[in-house]
Amino acid sequence: MAQHKSARKRARSTVRRTRVNDARKGRVRSFLREVESAIATGDGKKARAALVAAQPEVQRGAQKGVLAKATAARKLSRLSKRIKKLSK
Repeated sequence: MAQHKSARKRARSTVRRTRVNDARKGRVRSFLREVESAIATGDGKKARAALVAAQPEVQRGAQKGVLAKATAARKLSRLSKRIKKLSK
């Protein structure tokens, strides 16, 4: 357990930040899940709309540090590629 006043404060801050980051990660996952389910149904328009809604959330997750920038780009790229295949 932290002994110094500053260390105790950092421990409290860490708990708060962890809670916020977990919520943000969950939100990103939810949006990605929506896109995945839309792709699974085979509905191109619904999948495209879900991706458009998910993009800012994923980018925000990368900006806030819950996802690596490259990971966010890779996920969006792969989903976009799969949706493009649906429309053909």
